Amino acid sequence: MGGTVTVTDGKVTAAAVLPVAMRGRLAVVAVLAGLVVVGLGFRYAGDAGPGRTDARIGAAAYGVGEPWWDIANATDFLGDPGGALLLLTAGVGACLRARRPRAAVLLLVGPGLTVGATRLLKPLAARTINGDDNLAFPSGHTAFLTAFALTLALLAAGRFGLGPTSGTVLALAAASAAGALMGWAQVATGAHYPTDTVGGCCTALAVVPAAAWVIDRVADSPRHRLS
Repeated sequence: MGGTVTVTDGKVTAAAVLPVAMRGRLAVVAVLAGLVVVGLGFRYAGDAGPGRTDARIGAAAYGVGEPWWDIANATDFLGDPGGALLLLTAGVGACLRARRPRAAVLLLVGPGLTVGATRLLKPLAARTINGDDNLAFPSGHTAFLTAFALTLALLAAGRFGLGPTSGTVLALAAASAAGALMGWAQVATGAHYPTDTVGGCCTALAVVPAAAWVIDRVADSPRHRLS
């Protein structure tokens, strides 16, 4: 995570956490992802059961046997407070050892804002599962792991100087893989409907690029520079 530096007005500053070459494409991704979240939220608002697509996918994924049940539970733990803390501690520690405080900030703020967004959206959608007290849409576990993986991919893209196409492919691949893994675990354990996990993944795709852009703007301002 050594990263590269940029020169702004003759001053050396830290590498951007949202690579300049990827900003336009990720902005489009963020807008489209946000529209998916809104669309699914309206579609399943107030529901207390699965939709047709949910039922079909859920029937294939729910109630898996050994060893898949253990894998699903282990994956689910990564979205729990304890598991999330372990991931964030390791990631932030690596960034600080590499002297990349801006990257460390994104690793905390990106996933944090993403999970916060899911908590704000859940009562608005008011979709439930396994009882009226369990709000389902969007999945916070899926949102967190997707956001964490997406953040790491953005930092890697900047570190290795990837271009707009290769960098965007890496970011989307990492986010999709993490979202699919956690999404499967949530459906397999009966914690969420499949469309909840899609909503969680898309929440991360909408929030993390925006958070990274804001962090870069603040860090590169004359009054606030993260070296």
